Amino acid sequence: MKRSELTEFEFEEDGFKLRLSRQTNNQAAPIIQSIAPVSSAQPISPINSDSLATKPIAKEDDPNVSVIKSPMVGTFYLAPSPESPNFVEIGSKVISDSIVCIVEAMKVMNEIQAEANGTITEILVENGQSIEFGQPLFKYKRA
Repeated sequence: MKRSELTEFEFEEDGFKLRLSRQTNNQAAPIIQSIAPVSSAQPISPINSDSLATKPIAKEDDPNVSVIKSPMVGTFYLAPSPESPNFVEIGSKVISDSIVCIVEAMKVMNEIQAEANGTITEILVENGQSIEFGQPLFKYKRA
């Protein structure tokens, strides 16, 4: 700030505000002030609760129900392209080498296999959603 002779700088984006200022009498240290956003808005849920009512849900305690988890961090896609049909739908039968989705990581499209035999009972992630390593993607009932 001294080099450019600035005495004040203020930045605001998406409800976050940052203000830097310095006194012109070189005796005081610069003042750094950060104001966190105060919002009454509700957090955005990644899954629309209305869509859950239409999805069949397998019993949690059913020993024949398992989960297909993400092997990596990335972006989840149900189809190879927007114009293509989904790899699987609820009720689709899969075998161990069936491709169930694509996870894009670092601009590479990685095909994810079911690695088990069964029937898809629930899709737990929305198309285009960011996912984490080990995150459940699908529930399936073992064949």
